Amino acid sequence: MVLSVGAALRAAMARLAEAAHDGARPEAETLLGHALGKDRAWLFAHADDALDAAAAVRFENLLARRIAGEPVAYLTGTRGFWTVDLEVTPDTLIPRADTERLVELALERLPEDRPLRVLDLGTGSGAIALAIASERPRARAVAVDASAGAAAVARRNALSLGLSARVEVREGDWFAPVAGARFDLIASNPPYIEDADPHLAEGDLRFEPRGALASGADGLDDLRIIARDAPRHLQPGGWLLLEHGWRQGEAVRTLLRAAGFVDIDTALDLEGRERVSLGRMPS
Repeated sequence: MVLSVGAALRAAMARLAEAAHDGARPEAETLLGHALGKDRAWLFAHADDALDAAAAVRFENLLARRIAGEPVAYLTGTRGFWTVDLEVTPDTLIPRADTERLVELALERLPEDRPLRVLDLGTGSGAIALAIASERPRARAVAVDASAGAAAVARRNALSLGLSARVEVREGDWFAPVAGARFDLIASNPPYIEDADPHLAEGDLRFEPRGALASGADGLDDLRIIARDAPRHLQPGGWLLLEHGWRQGEAVRTLLRAAGFVDIDTALDLEGRERVSLGRMPS
């Protein structure tokens, strides 16, 4: 039976809702639009059109994979972040709205009127470095990731956004690829989930790279490394900004104090939970 675009959309919404997907409507619209190569406005304008047979097969495949749990971002290969659209793959963490708060805080500390050097540690898709570079034309960023696959995605994103001249992607473990270099600001969304956290076996997290999510028994292993080593890579007065779990704010502030940072603070996420801690090196 040939369904119209609108009927196919309604049927998909019902199936996603039955599978307990809270975002059934936007997910169905995104997947159908991807299968057709059309945007959301087109779907509504052509709701009564017959759904092409080939597109119907593509849509059914995407829908079945989503119902099985695969993240929408991996199914479409893209995710919007800040004001840019990024390629994402299973090699990269899926950028989330909480990390936009980190970008916002970084931009508040990066004046527009002078050259700046920024370091993004654990860059994944390049989200943080590329968002900052898109807003600060005089800034140059180095984006580091230990995953060769993630670094390749970040390079492609920098190229597609026209930012590859100002965002250099390097592969390696934390500060190793920037030995001897100093920056005006270091930002990172590192792994911070406890190794035994049961959420790692639930939802989208099942499909994301575990190395970008979990960090030791208390989730703080990588945060400890970054806080400890960052002072050697910051200019006097430079800032370190760290995203972390909502129950880790006090622990991260303690790490920053121990490393010699001043003006230490923690910002809240959209749900009012501690999410980004930051500190400045003394001038």
